Amino acid sequence: MRTLVIIPTYNEAENIKNVLDEVFSIDDNIDILVVDDNSKDGTGEYCERLSIEDPRMNIIHRERKMGLGTAYKTGFKWAIQRDYDYIFEMDADFSHNPKDIPRFLNKIEKYDLIIGSRYKDGVSVVNWPIERLLLSFFANLFARIVTGVPVCDLTSGFKCYKKSVIEKIISKGLSADGYAFQIE
Repeated sequence: MRTLVIIPTYNEAENIKNVLDEVFSIDDNIDILVVDDNSKDGTGEYCERLSIEDPRMNIIHRERKMGLGTAYKTGFKWAIQRDYDYIFEMDADFSHNPKDIPRFLNKIEKYDLIIGSRYKDGVSVVNWPIERLLLSFFANLFARIVTGVPVCDLTSGFKCYKKSVIEKIISKGLSADGYAFQIE
């Protein structure tokens, strides 16, 4: 099965090499698509050079910072056009552990969507200021209560979808562009 990991970036030069190395080390059948929002720190240029050397590496350069939701929408369409079976969302800042990708792949055949939760068993977030952590935790709690969706981390940026789910999502349309995209 063909697997694509979509990683939106904006000024991630500090992390991008290491996160790409980690993902590529998992399995030779995993490709990466970086959607770069015109990073000023060389992130896009680094990914471009790597894409020339490694056919598993792909990049879309965008003219300006356009937001997380539009980056994923762009990546989803790109993945569908190239017939990927499984499509991941993943951040570039190591807030998600790439070593968990095989766990997702072991489960995705039985489910339409796998979500990596930061709050399932307490709080598993590192390198976040306490204010951001509390805001995220309580926003998720609020969203869960309001929507009635029994998911611990509605704003998680670490997900794996089956292609058929992405096709349905794209056909119905998405309106949110920022972080609300994750909840939608």
